Amino acid sequence: MTKHPHSGKVAIVGAAHTDAIGKLPGHSRLMIHAEAARNALADAGLSLKDVDGVFSAVATPNEISEYMNITPRYVDGTSVGGCSYILMVQHAVAAIMGGYCDVALIIHGESGRSWIDMEVAGTPQSPGGQFEDPFGTVGAASTYALPVLRHFHEFGTTKYQMSHIPAATREWALLNPMAMMHEKGPITPDDVMASRKVCYPLNLLDCCLVADGGGALVLTSAERAKDLPRKPVHVLGSGEATAHRSVGMMRDFTTSDSTVISGRQAFAFADMTPADIDHLMLYDAFSPTPMYFLEDLGFVPKGEVGPWLADTRNGDDGRTVYRTGPGGDLPMNTNGGGLSFGHSGRYGMFAMLEAVYQLRGDAGARQLDGINASLVHGPGRQFAAAATLILGRG
Repeated sequence: MTKHPHSGKVAIVGAAHTDAIGKLPGHSRLMIHAEAARNALADAGLSLKDVDGVFSAVATPNEISEYMNITPRYVDGTSVGGCSYILMVQHAVAAIMGGYCDVALIIHGESGRSWIDMEVAGTPQSPGGQFEDPFGTVGAASTYALPVLRHFHEFGTTKYQMSHIPAATREWALLNPMAMMHEKGPITPDDVMASRKVCYPLNLLDCCLVADGGGALVLTSAERAKDLPRKPVHVLGSGEATAHRSVGMMRDFTTSDSTVISGRQAFAFADMTPADIDHLMLYDAFSPTPMYFLEDLGFVPKGEVGPWLADTRNGDDGRTVYRTGPGGDLPMNTNGGGLSFGHSGRYGMFAMLEAVYQLRGDAGARQLDGINASLVHGPGRQFAAAATLILGRG
């Protein structure tokens, strides 16, 4: 492989959440965007006057420009679901390297829980309204539940094995004061299995937390980043793909085609392999999603993710050490993930923010030692689109 000429040439110089994640009934959708932008720009040591590229999805670039009183010379409103902000990083790299903008602001905000100033999507005339809703696949839980049953059938993966994912991410959430489940205590795979049933094979603890909140990233050239206060985090690789719209159109219910394609692109862009990655942020709207991504990105052999997840050990303190949890050999979703940190509806921004914090050494009690490269991956809709991002230390 040959590294892409843009690899490492653009850096993330600002990264921040909104002041809180959870229930924010006093914040509209646009207010959440503005708060995230303010915090990220302050983190970067820049202001709105410096921004000449705006990338947003839940609020359109038109709305952002008006609300924040800026006139960017480059905008991107690509919207493919929860991974939209991850693929916007690739678009921002291209725009900065092409001279279309100098400072890119990628901004996310959603009133996913309070539902203030949000638009209702989907009608009976839409494709989903015609070909999915009448058959009972209504809502994310039911549509994500469909393909995982095929994985169970084909490879013998079990619900108990899958339950190790939320148990491991809860361990990380207990180390993150911003996580919604920070004070709730640990859970075990048995707790996951015993929680209220939602849509087989998903129980309540297999499902992400519905939250209000947002975040933002500020990117500029690696050269300009040298003059800014924050340690830069370089974009080493990226990839994106779309494969279908409806979950029923998956070519293979055990594989996310878009994940495979975007992952290959990102590794080729960075001239890296899974063995070079120290840290994973894999979008966990539900327990099955990171299970699929571990296989489709090449971290676990195809069909073996169930036994791999269940291969735990006892720590020195007697607590269970999960493969992806604190002390495990492949740390994943170290902020607590969508399952225990919070999920506003499009979680991709939160996954990237955690990767940046880890690479900058700003992750507090959950900070990993010796981390040099982090991979962020997410889907758009139900395994329809995908985006992969590889970030590295400045």
